[in-house]
Amino acid sequence: MSVQQAMDLPIELISIGLFFSMMAIELVAIFVFRAKGAYVAKDSALGIFLGLMSLPANALTAFITFGLLSLAMPFQLANLPLNWAMFALCFVLDDLRFYIHHRIAHRCRWVWAMHVVHHSSTQYNLAVALRQSWTKHFTGTMLLKIPLVLIGFDPLLVTFCGVVNATYQFFLHTEAVGKMPRWFEAIFNTPSHHRVHHGANPRYLDANYAGTLIIWDRLFGTFVAEEAADPPIYGLVKNVESYNPITILFHEYASLTRDAFQRGLTFGQRLLYVFAPPGWSHDNSRQTSETIMREAGIIRPRGPNRLHSRPAE
Repeated sequence: MSVQQAMDLPIELISIGLFFSMMAIELVAIFVFRAKGAYVAKDSALGIFLGLMSLPANALTAFITFGLLSLAMPFQLANLPLNWAMFALCFVLDDLRFYIHHRIAHRCRWVWAMHVVHHSSTQYNLAVALRQSWTKHFTGTMLLKIPLVLIGFDPLLVTFCGVVNATYQFFLHTEAVGKMPRWFEAIFNTPSHHRVHHGANPRYLDANYAGTLIIWDRLFGTFVAEEAADPPIYGLVKNVESYNPITILFHEYASLTRDAFQRGLTFGQRLLYVFAPPGWSHDNSRQTSETIMREAGIIRPRGPNRLHSRPAE
């Protein structure tokens, strides 16, 4: 099969069938074979609904991203061939692009308002993987794909790599799988690594942004290993107690708007309420992830190092 033939496959329909099949297997593993994990009916139904409806919702606005990528094509430095070697190169570069996008999504409130939907569940199972926003094309982070087009990759190939990456990430959302072999955990993102990412524990905040390759977190100092002594507590630092899809989708946008339009703020403070890290406030009345970790005595050394901790002073 050529890359073009693979790209021509109805990948989203195939993915949907795969997702539901794997959820059925996970349910059997949990409830019949007593594997670790849980499903809460309302939470899972919400995740599935948001995931299925995100497909048409995001498809309606995909022209924003694809239009920008197409506009970049006349400025390509090369016209790279469409083969499996170029797919592999594009996939690795796009995975780095995803790492950067994902890190921004946790460090910029405007993008977090979109991404918080995915983190709003206090459960961790394959249904949570489907809990996706409907506003991803409005964040601006899709502009990060433009360099890949300028290098010479076809926008359709870049998009295909993103779909393959997202499909891989689906399988990370489970407690039924423990740790993988050490060599695999050293290179690839795994359920263990991604459980850390979904943890609201101070130790696990702002960690493990990887899509497929965990090497980016190891390289840029954001890798944290899962520890049995500190099991992840899933959800947000302050959870949203609702199963209403509209609330889950737009609560952070509403909160962001209220904060930015308070009386008595400077223009700069209004901008910071939109673009600063989540938890920023002009009067220091709230906590960012940095202040939460600092109070817990968590130290994240810069560079390719593991997490260290010390008693809070």
